[in-house]
Amino acid sequence: MFEVYDKWPEIARKTFETNQEMVRYENVNHIVFAGMGGSGTIGDIFSSVLSKSKIHVNVVKGYVLPKTSNSNTLVVGISVSGNTAETLSVLESAQKINCKIICFTSGGKMLDFCKKNKIQYRIISKIHSPRASFINYLYSILKVLHVTLAINQKDILESIMELEKIHTKINSSNLTNNNVALNLAKWITNIPIIYYPFGLQSVGIRFKNCLNENSKIHASTEDMLEACHNGVVAWEKKSMIQPILIEGEDDHIKTKERWQVLKKLLSQNNVEYKEIKSIKGGILSKLVSLIYLLDYATIYLAIKFNIDPTPVKSIEFIKKNIS
Repeated sequence: MFEVYDKWPEIARKTFETNQEMVRYENVNHIVFAGMGGSGTIGDIFSSVLSKSKIHVNVVKGYVLPKTSNSNTLVVGISVSGNTAETLSVLESAQKINCKIICFTSGGKMLDFCKKNKIQYRIISKIHSPRASFINYLYSILKVLHVTLAINQKDILESIMELEKIHTKINSSNLTNNNVALNLAKWITNIPIIYYPFGLQSVGIRFKNCLNENSKIHASTEDMLEACHNGVVAWEKKSMIQPILIEGEDDHIKTKERWQVLKKLLSQNNVEYKEIKSIKGGILSKLVSLIYLLDYATIYLAIKFNIDPTPVKSIEFIKKNIS
């Protein structure tokens, strides 16, 4: 797995520079990203990137298409395996009400569905595992849909350059005290709770998911502002939970103030915490560079625990026992 992650910047650049045919959809005022797990995280990323646009965005991690969907809705189905039951259900509902649909998959039932119903699709290969394939799926979708989504190509190329920069600091050839991902893995000894601000939800969720899948440990996430109205009370009692604060360089000024108050509270309660700060730059660059760093930390953590990050036996058990 680490060998694939070492190549993430290279994969991102090659993927975006391919001859994948771009698609431009007209009269779209609503976009639904349908996917589970890592595929759902891709939807979360686009939701953050498009948060300041006039397009209404839903991310569906389940079976049900939003009732607000219609012929001006673009449904983007994402499934590495192509056999994700929840996503297939959403696509079937979208097809019945004449939504615009495009799918990204390596094959499976999703590919069959697209061919049968003459729906646009792109076949994207799986690299090692669905979560490791995150990078080529993200940049394939950016390549194909960036015009429709009004995402500037300059911002996409900037994000790839930022991946290349952070690669030199966290890759497997740099097993030194300067490796932030490795240091974070060394620090985690118990159950992390991940605090994130508005705009970085996708990072928190992805980190939590990879801690589960790669490191085989429990983890939880909380919106930092919301936690200040409930969750922070739990710090009044001694706990083995380890807080990790994911801070954005361009967080709202009031959010930055709240971070300082939260840190003060944690310190007063003798709670050790870890801060992970985003780079400067566009929102896409912030998201992918944070995800790269934190994903890698979960691989280092798996190695620390002397476990193979690849197998996901419990997920396979669930899939085998559902119809």
